[in-house]
Amino acid sequence: MAHVPTLKQLRYLTVLAQERHFGRAAKACHVSQSTLSAGIHELERMLGVELMERGSKKLLLTPVGAEVVQRSLGILRDVGDLVSVCELSEHPFGSVMRLGIIPTIAPYLLPRLMEVVRAEYPHFQLYVRESLSEQLLVDLDRGELDCLLLALPYPADGVVVKHLFYDELLLATPEGHSLDCDRAQSTDCLRGQDLLLLEDGHCLREHVLNACRLRETDFHSPSQAASLSTIVQMVASGFGVTLLPRMAHDAGVLADTPVRAQPLLERRVWRSIGLMWRTTSPRSIEF
Repeated sequence: MAHVPTLKQLRYLTVLAQERHFGRAAKACHVSQSTLSAGIHELERMLGVELMERGSKKLLLTPVGAEVVQRSLGILRDVGDLVSVCELSEHPFGSVMRLGIIPTIAPYLLPRLMEVVRAEYPHFQLYVRESLSEQLLVDLDRGELDCLLLALPYPADGVVVKHLFYDELLLATPEGHSLDCDRAQSTDCLRGQDLLLLEDGHCLREHVLNACRLRETDFHSPSQAASLSTIVQMVASGFGVTLLPRMAHDAGVLADTPVRAQPLLERRVWRSIGLMWRTTSPRSIEF
């Protein structure tokens, strides 16, 4: 009968599979590289299989190694949920919650959120990771995050989605621009314009196009940016116009800039903001 692997060994393996580098994986696990390497060798000995290809320049998993990694992720995730169930039996918000949040929400909503959390639950510890939606979903599935705060819809399996509120999209133009006027503009006015959007990978880009019913061929895209702050500065410099989330506007992202923002004529030019968590999570009531 084979020995049963330890959770520590399974964690070593999953982190190594993620990092694809012994040194980085050891650092992430807070152990020496020799300790991590010995743990992997012992795991292979216990299971009686080779989990990775030896001699390859890159760290490659064997087919059975890839299967073991996926099952290990599920085991570690379930153990984490088991611990959460026990902690929640004492009182809610009694353990650390790991929240993933996208960059087009984090700086504008998070400060106010943290104020409320601290006021109502002074002993509650909230760990925050900011990243793009795609990576956050990977981290959620791995069990590295408990819940996500992001813009919806976003495709995902095995999750619960809860809509919270709509975030209106405002037309932001430099002062003196042909669209800068007191009369509300239609989304049709964006056709043929120099429209500044976030680069591929940011879900706000797709939400803007969907909300305004625009195709990539309907406008000019002189450049793309990685943050809303950069886009605002480009608009201020006359490079074009953009669609700005209301929460960013209300947080003062246009302060000290010659950029004006106004609602569009159509209703429902917005993005949905909501929560997402695993269907198996024991913390649904808290979420």
